Amino acid sequence: MQDLVIRRPDDWHLHLRDGDMLKGVIADTSRHFARAIIMPNLVPPVVTAADAAAYRERILAALPAGDRFEPLMTLYLTEGTDPDDVEAGHKSGLVKAVKLYPAGATTNSHSGVRNIDKAMPVLERMAKIGVPLCVHGEVTTSDVDIFDREAVFIETVLDPLRKRLPELKVTMEHVTTKDGIDYIKASKANLAGSITTHHLIINRNAILVGGIKPHYYCLPVAKRENHRLALRAAAVSGDKRFFLGTDSAPHVDPLKECACGCAGIYTSINTMSCLAHVFEEEGALDKLEAFASLNGPAWYGLPVNDETITLRKQADAVTYPKKIETGAGLVTVFDPMFPLHWTVV
Repeated sequence: MQDLVIRRPDDWHLHLRDGDMLKGVIADTSRHFARAIIMPNLVPPVVTAADAAAYRERILAALPAGDRFEPLMTLYLTEGTDPDDVEAGHKSGLVKAVKLYPAGATTNSHSGVRNIDKAMPVLERMAKIGVPLCVHGEVTTSDVDIFDREAVFIETVLDPLRKRLPELKVTMEHVTTKDGIDYIKASKANLAGSITTHHLIINRNAILVGGIKPHYYCLPVAKRENHRLALRAAAVSGDKRFFLGTDSAPHVDPLKECACGCAGIYTSINTMSCLAHVFEEEGALDKLEAFASLNGPAWYGLPVNDETITLRKQADAVTYPKKIETGAGLVTVFDPMFPLHWTVV
């Protein structure tokens, strides 16, 4: 057996949903992670500081007894978001970031931004007071191929926005392309990126080869192999601008296994096992702590967790359930398609 001790990790992009689903999945995060940036795309979305405060209370109420976990709340950016409300929420310590969903980009994004100019008053205030903007970096116009939407977003939306507001702190969430990695690396300030567990492991073949596999379908969609390799290189590099954001996104099986299935992959339960495998494959186990536990807090201006976790490699493969029962229904767990030998002990 081999042990690896790291600071307790955080998840800088997490979907917990609400109601029975929240109660069914929260333990898979709070078991290992100390904090998480919570996505606001509920129905209805978390638009105001009051919405965020109420959602935070529901999350805390759903925690298993004895678990120590801090939800870091975000607001869902709309074209009518009130700058004063964002500022008050941020100054109170409640609101850690604001999330930009281009309208129609992903699950429950229909209330998102269609015209970035209409959101400029709140973006200007955020730049002034230091509130990070988390972006789902894809355009949604029908004439742009789905595999090119991240690169086009960088060129037509993100880069013009950052030139217009260079002091705005931007997190490119769930980066999926070499284009995104290169853009972050070329930036001199105020830009970082989160990388998911599953995008380090799958490319688009996982979705399409040998039949359509809906449980590997996510947004942004997995790309070509050269993009996956660029993500891996960034994750294991130790570069402080890259950190873990699982984008773990539970959907009940009937909403995945249908004619128009939802986008989302559920990885909270086995992320640390998957990451240890990936970093070991890359000969970079010594960089896992930076990616999972150090770089994110530095970016968001928070202290590193005092507690540690121990990852242990064992000869026998670690077993995870293929599905979990959430109370809202069965959710399929991410299958990395290789045996896992690392586990949190």
